[in-house]
Amino acid sequence: MQDVRYVLGHTRQEENRLQLQSAIIRPITHRLLREAGLSPGMRVLDLGCGAGDVTMLAADMVGPSGSVIGLDRNPDILTTARDRAGDAGYTNIEFLESSRANLAPRSIDMVVARYVLVHQSEPAEFIRSAASYARPGGVVAFHEVQGFGDINSLPRVPLWHEVWSWIVAGFATGMSHADAGARLIEHFSNAGLDLPTIFSETPTGGGAASPLYAWATLTLRSLLPRLESRSLIDAAKIDLDTLEDRMREAVTSARSQITFAQQYCAWTRV
Repeated sequence: MQDVRYVLGHTRQEENRLQLQSAIIRPITHRLLREAGLSPGMRVLDLGCGAGDVTMLAADMVGPSGSVIGLDRNPDILTTARDRAGDAGYTNIEFLESSRANLAPRSIDMVVARYVLVHQSEPAEFIRSAASYARPGGVVAFHEVQGFGDINSLPRVPLWHEVWSWIVAGFATGMSHADAGARLIEHFSNAGLDLPTIFSETPTGGGAASPLYAWATLTLRSLLPRLESRSLIDAAKIDLDTLEDRMREAVTSARSQITFAQQYCAWTRV
């Protein structure tokens, strides 16, 4: 795994954000793994596993006869992942620090990564490296996020779009390939792999109960140090402590239907 700095930081707040994010997009990742052929008894490698959400999802799908290895370069978040998996009673998971892992090539049935290519300096090289762990006929599967462009609200809610613009500006300060999800066919091809099966879904919500307001607010909070250090945002004027509620009120009052970051998924056999 390439040593690329993670733009959202490594705070406890970021770990909480990751877990909320994972709960929202879990059905999309589940669809990817299901359509890519994940089944009981398989051996899975989860690259950039973070707090272990995809690792545990895969462990549920492969069952006790299968196994999952979660790989990450951050030892602190691996501690969180191990604690969470242990508390949940998983016995078919192993978490390893990527710099110390010694995995045999061509030994994995499925290699999966979520929100990883956007942070790589060379996405195609990362895909090629991931594929080197998959057995002949095995699968590589990626779930990526849109970190550029605009989102939607109808009727339009200016605050919702303003918050997204700040998030995109934060991503631009250090996310190497914010458009990686929209270029999965190109990156798979440059990695020397077959044309992937690909689909896209967009988190959509509205009303008072939507989790999208919290997701957006926590994402902006994680990006705030980078935005402030570059004078791209004034935290005092934003008032992050009330932002989630203000977005909820604005969207609900407008009876608006909103979208957040588009999700891209792709997989192929090697």
